[in-house]
Amino acid sequence: MADSNVQDYGSGKVKLGFKKTLNIITPYFLKKVIEQVKSVWFIIFYLILFQVLVLNLPIVYSLTISAGVGLVIFGLTFFMEGLELGLMPFGEIIGAVLPRKSKLPVIMIFSVLLGIGATLAEPAIFVLKAAGAGVKPDEAPLLYSLLNDFSNQLVACVGLGVGIAVLLGVMRFLYGWSLKVLIIPLVLVLTGLTVWAHFNEFLVPIMGLAWDCGAVTTGPVTVPLVLALGIGVCRIVSSGSSEGGGFGVVTLASLFPIIAVFLLGIYHLQQDDFYGRPNYKNKVKKEKNVGADSSKKGTGLESNIGAEFTDKEWSSFKESGVYPGPEFVVGYKGGARVLKDGKIYHENPTVIFGKQNQDNVNLKSLKHWDPKVVMLDKIKMGVITAVQAIVPLCIFLYLVLRLVLREKVPRADEILMGITFAVVGMWIFVLGIELGLTPLGGQLGSNIPGTFTTITPWGLEGYKVALLGSHSGKVLAAIFAFFLGFGATLAEPALNALGSTVEKITVGAFKKSVLMNTVATGVGLGIAFGILKIAYNIPLEYLLIPPYLVLIILTIISSEDFVNFGWDSAGVTTGPITVPLVLAMGLGVGSNIPGVTDGFGVLSLASVMPIISVLTVGLLVKKKKTGEA
Repeated sequence: MADSNVQDYGSGKVKLGFKKTLNIITPYFLKKVIEQVKSVWFIIFYLILFQVLVLNLPIVYSLTISAGVGLVIFGLTFFMEGLELGLMPFGEIIGAVLPRKSKLPVIMIFSVLLGIGATLAEPAIFVLKAAGAGVKPDEAPLLYSLLNDFSNQLVACVGLGVGIAVLLGVMRFLYGWSLKVLIIPLVLVLTGLTVWAHFNEFLVPIMGLAWDCGAVTTGPVTVPLVLALGIGVCRIVSSGSSEGGGFGVVTLASLFPIIAVFLLGIYHLQQDDFYGRPNYKNKVKKEKNVGADSSKKGTGLESNIGAEFTDKEWSSFKESGVYPGPEFVVGYKGGARVLKDGKIYHENPTVIFGKQNQDNVNLKSLKHWDPKVVMLDKIKMGVITAVQAIVPLCIFLYLVLRLVLREKVPRADEILMGITFAVVGMWIFVLGIELGLTPLGGQLGSNIPGTFTTITPWGLEGYKVALLGSHSGKVLAAIFAFFLGFGATLAEPALNALGSTVEKITVGAFKKSVLMNTVATGVGLGIAFGILKIAYNIPLEYLLIPPYLVLIILTIISSEDFVNFGWDSAGVTTGPITVPLVLAMGLGVGSNIPGVTDGFGVLSLASVMPIISVLTVGLLVKKKKTGEA
């Protein structure tokens, strides 16, 4: 008896009914969803458990965030499948054919345009453009203008940086240049720009943004496409094995955007056309932001004084004459402070003894859905972002394939379906970031200072007294950040793939598990240092320049293979989940600590530390292997 869901048209084609099609597709789709859940679940639950169990605070807008996280998972499922079916075939074909059919100038132009297009399609770029909302223009005018007035220029410069990086990467493959020859001068240039910025009051605030842009660029679109191009070129020009030949492009794509952002900042510094300067043109925005609220920075002693003594406590105090113990605080009103004989005297004050307040969070103000969310506007914004990011890149790749290389598009229907998946996935993902990841990261970031200072919890009324003392609370925040980075990195699918490749290249000398744990440890340390940098308001250059100088030494003494995948390991750690959450978390922490202008810089530290850890372990593995031989 024939299956009613299957029809044979007698032409070698079989048409499946809806039910049969659903039965075939459902297991595959569920498998892909589970893959994304595995890469997301740890970091999401870890953030929630820390806020609920350690900080003892509820999740504000929990329903909005839950919906957003679900959208992120489904969006990534469609987006990654779309990359595999639609964009990656373009990259692989062009990477294989371009070096054989085109001259060097065409390859160079294509490399630059590919880098720019891939960067504009990165999901994290959207997060970067939205990061300027919390920057106060009076505290960091140039940073504010780069993220608001010149945001399109910022993204274009980041894309151009990646484009130049891809160009140099391809040139390196064509001419057999050592990656060391490119990395060391770049690091020295970046060190010089960072030192210069250190001595300029306007450039100092953009330092964290510039270094973080290097991490934002190496995402799920850029890395596969530039690797496909690099491997394709290697197969054509290399007479030997091309295993690992694609390494190094990701590294360059992380370094050049940093230089590009620095140069953009220096350009506007010379033009004197950013916020508050004579040539600033956006007068409306300037007037609107003059009265920006800056009251959210810290609370100080007064917020802890106010709880009333009971009559019994007052009587005991009068009779004993003993001042209240450590559970009380002392405030001073009036009088004058003078310096005498190297000591500070507070003369004729009114001394106020107050009982230290306990947590006074108004849980009645808790909302489970964000009332400010206008879904129709969010959906429109997501659609526009997705189309602008994906469609121009696909048109560019198609035109290169058809008009320049004169090649047909293989499996055109499959590629078209993949592009559709990528657009739909990007749209859902952007919507999920807006509803879920950004509020969750910002909420936790704003509440993390509650471990060491009194805060007004994110989205709630009232205040929460510091969980621990100043230093111990900051150490607790750093420990939390370490395990966040460690767990999130182990969940990155790209790291798993890198581990397998490295184990194959080193013939088992550098085990996959060793590489993954080494990289994860480096990322964890980097994020921990990033939180300490914000908590103690340490200048970023003090934490970045020494590691990069160490890296120059490690790079010189390491073998070429270890340099290639050691430096590239930083790129695989900054995935589409990690970047939005860590960026939002850093900005949230920075917004609640007095004297801190912004929260940029965490991603840059999370990028440099794994390179150090991988190269160090690589030297140990090489030494052990040499000793055994």
